[in-house]
Amino acid sequence: MERKNFLKSLMIGAVSTSVLVEACKKDSVTTTTSSTSGTTSSSSSSSGSSSSSGTCSVIETETEGPYPTHSPASYVRSDITGDRTGYKMTVNITVNNSNNSCNALSGALVDIWHCDAEGNYSEYGGSGSQATNYTSVHFLRGRQTTDTNGLVSFTSIFPGWYTGRATHIHVHIYNSAGTSLKVTQIAFPEGTGTALATVAGYSKGMSGYTYNATDGVFSDGDTLELATITGSKTAGFVLSISMSVLA
Repeated sequence: MERKNFLKSLMIGAVSTSVLVEACKKDSVTTTTSSTSGTTSSSSSSSGSSSSSGTCSVIETETEGPYPTHSPASYVRSDITGDRTGYKMTVNITVNNSNNSCNALSGALVDIWHCDAEGNYSEYGGSGSQATNYTSVHFLRGRQTTDTNGLVSFTSIFPGWYTGRATHIHVHIYNSAGTSLKVTQIAFPEGTGTALATVAGYSKGMSGYTYNATDGVFSDGDTLELATITGSKTAGFVLSISMSVLA
């Protein structure tokens, strides 16, 4: 069943509606996936809110699902492309500590994951919202540790999109001990001349695309989550974003 039909089916009945809210909207409590220790932890925040400490604002908390990495500690790698094809993109994420005058947070674990050019995720599929079965592969997922400047860099491809969501990247940040600090998402700039307009949804085009203003995650504001993207289809794109967390 295609994702569009799946989302429509979720609107039928109260139980199905609650599933859709969990899958596509902001969360209030997030249960995190294991860190290097193999244990689980939880982090709570008000729905979609950001907070301010010192001189920088803490990036919003967003939902982890519906396709989080099953075992993120198993995919410590900077090149997460795998066998996926698409326009090359370097993802640079800088993590700052709002509890320490917004100084760089070194030694933090940063996980990212996103869909491929067709809108599919690895580690899932075969039924429901994703017909193609990718349960045995792990493309476009990875973990890196921030350096002394709070920076991690990943080599990937420009994400595609799927019905009901704007183009986005998921991010989960832990401290060096594996305690969850933040689950959030990266939004992409829109409009004429942007990388999003240049890529134009790959072969799918942009018909039926959900823009940030009506996206279930970004519609209440995406200023802190909005990345800067430079480059081109031939040279590749570079995504840069700074995220402040309470560490």
